[in-house]
Amino acid sequence: MMFGNYKEVKAMIHRFFGGVHPRGHKEATEALAVAPLPQPPEQVILAMSQHVGPPCAPTVAVGDSVTVGQVVGEPAGLGAPIHASVSGKVVAVEPRPHAGGSPVMSVVIENDGQNTPADPIFRPAQPEKLTTEQVIDIVRAAGITGMGGAGFPTHAKLSSALGKADTVILNGAECEPYLTADHRLMLEQPKKVIEGGRVLMRALGLEKLVIGVEANKLDAVDALKAEAPSDVEVRPLRVRYPQGAEKQLIQNITGRQVPPGGLPANVGCAVFNVSTAAAVYDAVFDGKPLTHRIVTVTGKGVVHPANFLVPIGTPMEFLVEAAGGLKGNPGRVLCGGPMMGIAQYDLAAPIIKGNNGLLVMSTREYSPTPKGVLTCIHCGRCVSACPMHLVPLTFNQRFSAGHFDQLEGLRILDCIECGSCAYSCPAHIPLVQVIRAGKNEVRKLQTAAKAATEKAEAEAKAAEEAAKTEPEASPADVPAEPAKEEEATAK
Repeated sequence: MMFGNYKEVKAMIHRFFGGVHPRGHKEATEALAVAPLPQPPEQVILAMSQHVGPPCAPTVAVGDSVTVGQVVGEPAGLGAPIHASVSGKVVAVEPRPHAGGSPVMSVVIENDGQNTPADPIFRPAQPEKLTTEQVIDIVRAAGITGMGGAGFPTHAKLSSALGKADTVILNGAECEPYLTADHRLMLEQPKKVIEGGRVLMRALGLEKLVIGVEANKLDAVDALKAEAPSDVEVRPLRVRYPQGAEKQLIQNITGRQVPPGGLPANVGCAVFNVSTAAAVYDAVFDGKPLTHRIVTVTGKGVVHPANFLVPIGTPMEFLVEAAGGLKGNPGRVLCGGPMMGIAQYDLAAPIIKGNNGLLVMSTREYSPTPKGVLTCIHCGRCVSACPMHLVPLTFNQRFSAGHFDQLEGLRILDCIECGSCAYSCPAHIPLVQVIRAGKNEVRKLQTAAKAATEKAEAEAKAAEEAAKTEPEASPADVPAEPAKEEEATAK
């Protein structure tokens, strides 16, 4: 294809494939300033699983007194420590409901209402002169993870991008409908976002930072530009879902495409959420670990939608009450937005580091899938909408037929579960749920194959060792050769 001018070519390069345009539904909270909770929670439930990697191990016991910012969970391997978000007494260390669906080990703290602080994790002297190693150590000690939902430990992302990244991007797209937590953060605390991003930029030895913000938040764009020094570019982006997915954001801003199975560092990029950058600012400049986050509580199922600054570990039911309570019987409650949020079965589950919203949908906003409309009509809309160049209808076909062994070859693990396919499906097939179930089957097959390979290798090694230790035959054990026929005749 030939284009008439360079600008047209450049515009085409800097668009990601697929995507959809759901209604924003942000009007209920986009103009509401972030507010503290009307009353602090009586208890916080600090789940030991709040990040990619194995759960943390509790470091406190029932009866211990804790202060705000004290470590209550240490990671075992890839992960980030978890800190108390209130001061008080530990009243339980046991499995509790979790936003992900299954109960996880949690530390329950009874709030004494005093907010007694622990010692700072770092006492700043000249934060702008910190070495890369010092920044990584501070970020690790502060327990900072990706706060846009992914939950990947930020210190690990920094370490993996060293020497590879030439571009740092802050993700301010917030393309998920209903949610406005990042919007309000950029509008109310632009300095934190920018300076935290510059810390990450300097830690990677780079000299340029790009902040991508969708054009439905132009007031936030203006606020950031008013604070931005010359090494920070604030770039408005055309509104399109899933713009906030890091691979799509990278392509839109740089024109580079992350290869299947690859990471942003493979194309020279490091992407961080704007809330993550603000948490880095708090850690580096004020010595504060990650104990609070902004959460949008919205939907027509609550009386007074709001943006709250919430202690991590606050039960979801407490947030609903803070927003005026339920308005009738909700049709569905989601941790997150309507496209990628996780349906909740128990509002006793707590807010974790990656939760940026609690969506309570009325029965009018959400109704179960109509019966008898679940047959694929092969329209191809899911293929056109998929930003990862996948064929969701094929996943549905293979999964329904039980051909789980074919799913990995179809690149089902590359799916980012953005929900664009399900949103565009006229047959209302729950494609995201099918894909999640398909991924689980693929991982089971991978685990079984790995176990079989390890078993075969172990058996081969054991056989080799046995052969080495088998005693050599002695001369007495060697049978004599039979006498030759001529020798026997001579005798």
